[in-house]
Amino acid sequence: MNKTLISIIMPYYKKSEFIDLSINSILEQSIQKFEVIIIDDELSENSSQVLADIEKLDSRIKVFKNKKNLGAGQSRNYAINLCKGEYIAFCDSDDLWKQNKLEKQIKFMKENNFEFSFTSYEIINNKNQKIGFREAKENLSFKQLRNSCDIGLSTVVIKKSIFKNEKFRFGKTKTKEDFVLWLTWAKNGIPINGIKDCLMSWRKNSKSLSSSNIQKIIDGYKVYRNYLQYGRIKSFFFLIILSLNFMLKNIRWIFYCIYFY
Repeated sequence: MNKTLISIIMPYYKKSEFIDLSINSILEQSIQKFEVIIIDDELSENSSQVLADIEKLDSRIKVFKNKKNLGAGQSRNYAINLCKGEYIAFCDSDDLWKQNKLEKQIKFMKENNFEFSFTSYEIINNKNQKIGFREAKENLSFKQLRNSCDIGLSTVVIKKSIFKNEKFRFGKTKTKEDFVLWLTWAKNGIPINGIKDCLMSWRKNSKSLSSSNIQKIIDGYKVYRNYLQYGRIKSFFFLIILSLNFMLKNIRWIFYCIYFY
């Protein structure tokens, strides 16, 4: 019986330029017992055509449409309810996986009886050039995670059984929706375990740098204030720490943008 081992969730919104590369990196995985669930959150004629062509590539690819634009976090929450796999993985439609990503993570999780894993990843630009690197910590505490969100969403694999608890869902913010989920898990004692191997390429888009960062500041405050239920001063304090850590990690990227753009 060829049971689905892994469900891969991919929200789609205006990233037609790179989705072919992302899908190919999934289809070339050394583990082949998976399904790919794509959620169309763009809801345009263009997205319908792009995703119809993608769906024809492989019978394991299934496309679902939101009734209205929900954002990436709520699209993933919708997809979680559709998953048939024992594990759930996430891949954004412009990111790339190494060929042995799923195999290494599933082996790591089974050997250690872990419910959650993430990996190191490289940062690439729109020309697929490497411009940075993030090394995964082997174990992240709640305090470490609260100060700096160091988990690349497209590196994450999770046991589906965790999601039986309805409070474990992506946040409703426009950005930082994954940060909400990781903090909720860590706060509830679920181990956050990293693999040092670099198994994913995360695409950083310089065109959206200024606008997205303003939204991230707003949503970062909401994470502390609304989800962790900190007071205003405490929320602002941790927002400053989060922002400083973000700047320290991205100094190289900032200089890259200044030089090349």
